[in-house]
Amino acid sequence: MYPGDVPRLWTETIETHRREVREAVVDAASALVARYGLRGVTMSQIAEKAGIGRATLYKYFPDVESILLAWHERKVAGHLALLNAARDRAGTAGDRLAAVLGAYAMVLHRSRTHADAELSALLHRRAHVASAERHLRDMVRDLIAASAESGEARDDVSAGELATYCLHALAAATTLESKAAVQRLLTVTLAGLRPQ
Repeated sequence: MYPGDVPRLWTETIETHRREVREAVVDAASALVARYGLRGVTMSQIAEKAGIGRATLYKYFPDVESILLAWHERKVAGHLALLNAARDRAGTAGDRLAAVLGAYAMVLHRSRTHADAELSALLHRRAHVASAERHLRDMVRDLIAASAESGEARDDVSAGELATYCLHALAAATTLESKAAVQRLLTVTLAGLRPQ
């Protein structure tokens, strides 16, 4: 028994263990759903694949849906981090805009192979998605505004309207078969932003 508080190292070790178990559960669930579909996965299968007992699993998540939501939140956060990194690596405002739109188009293109209508409907109606979409729209709007200010993008249409145009145009990347087709779509989208 420890007198007073639990030592910091012990607390950090427990938190690290909990985080690792949670990640293992989320990874196991996503792999099983990819293989068997949303309705074909049980908590018992997830516990077995993650290498933990069902009782332990229920301490972390009440059901398969909550695990998949945690997986999707992680995935969305990863996409936003990727877009932020693309923006931060580029030089001029126009370069940053092109980098973000290019990275976004490729994220959409890669997601086309994982499209399960039922799973998509479950995950995309959640608050974390709306928040990420706002963040993305605001980022693109701000990059367009900065590009217009530097003369690299048109200023005869509001940055907000142009951001909406870009995001809707690039949504077509989910239907394209090749990276080359995605690049052509990006080129056409960026052309619509050029100063008149």
